[in-house]
Amino acid sequence: MAEAFILDAVRTPRGRRRGALAGVHPVRLAGGLLASLGPRGIAADRIDDVVLGTVSAVGEQGGVLARAAVHAAGLPDAVPGMQVNRYCASGLDAVTAAAARIAAGFDDLIVAGGVEAMSRVPLGSDRGPYASDPSEVEPWSLVPQGVSADAIASLDGFDRTAVDRLGLQSQQRSATAWDEGRFARSIVPVLDADGTVLLDRDEHPRPTTMAALAALAPAFAAYGDAGFDRLVLQHHPEIGSIEHVHTAGNSSGIVDGAGLVVIGSEAAAASLGIAPRARIVAATSIGSDPALMLTGPVAATERVLARAGLAIDGIDLFEVNEAFASVVLHWMRETGVGAERTNVNGGAIAMGHPLGATGAMLLGTALDELERRDGRRALVTLCVGGGMASAMVIERV
Repeated sequence: MAEAFILDAVRTPRGRRRGALAGVHPVRLAGGLLASLGPRGIAADRIDDVVLGTVSAVGEQGGVLARAAVHAAGLPDAVPGMQVNRYCASGLDAVTAAAARIAAGFDDLIVAGGVEAMSRVPLGSDRGPYASDPSEVEPWSLVPQGVSADAIASLDGFDRTAVDRLGLQSQQRSATAWDEGRFARSIVPVLDADGTVLLDRDEHPRPTTMAALAALAPAFAAYGDAGFDRLVLQHHPEIGSIEHVHTAGNSSGIVDGAGLVVIGSEAAAASLGIAPRARIVAATSIGSDPALMLTGPVAATERVLARAGLAIDGIDLFEVNEAFASVVLHWMRETGVGAERTNVNGGAIAMGHPLGATGAMLLGTALDELERRDGRRALVTLCVGGGMASAMVIERV
């Protein structure tokens, strides 16, 4: 099989809920980002497909948003579009799907990524079975993700101080990254119809302290009291009791944004006169314990490394989506990877988690940082609702 290469990666800044991007239609978010690829050397008539991840694919985000974004970007009518959904890993899995098609020789150049306008299409708008009829999923111990995060923290012994400390670290690292211009290569400002800049920097990060974080109320205790703690403990009595330690300050932020990764064959890159930035080494998705659904990145990491033929010490940088602080703490505990290689520019706790776009954004962040450090390989992984996880290894060319 041929290889699939990353030719470029771009993203919008993340806009906080009901913030600067709340008035921007998701088609415009994705379309504006697609349009930015032309000046970066990606000829529109060479694009074989646009594959976008979107979690709440209803209303403004329904109807194959990717195809609407193609039109909004002014791409040729011959460019089709496709929408995919694996919850939080949708953007990463869109890239995986594109890479598989490139490697198989079915296509030469695909733009993949995701978009989520959470201010306009709130999480749960699709009224899926997890939200609309809990009785249908109770036998499988599916619980709200925040309860699962608190259960993991309780099982591993991560107290409120530990999760708050990781939340503070995310804020501090993202502030440093922005101040040092580490995101400059990938960020595409979002413009209004008249060309006015609506947002050119992530809007969700905010200065904080451990004292300020400690003052926040637990966000998921009410869900636990409603019976979900009992459900988890039925399947995991070894936890004993669940302490609700996650708050708005140590959990991912609800934001708006889009991210794209250009995937191409070696021949496509040569014909465009673009030097590939990285190759996709391996990718995988797994199912995990639904009661402790956020532990999946550990198994996904192990599997993708095995498929890549690599040991964990062969990876320079790791991006583990900060859905909740305990997800990252559990992953580091189980893998033995330290904070010096994990989420070195902060993560979703500080910058936010635009569900369908995050996986693509993390790939771009990892690649930019590899280049800045002159590193070789990075691994990106995300936990996924319903008890799943996805992961990918990339290597600089």
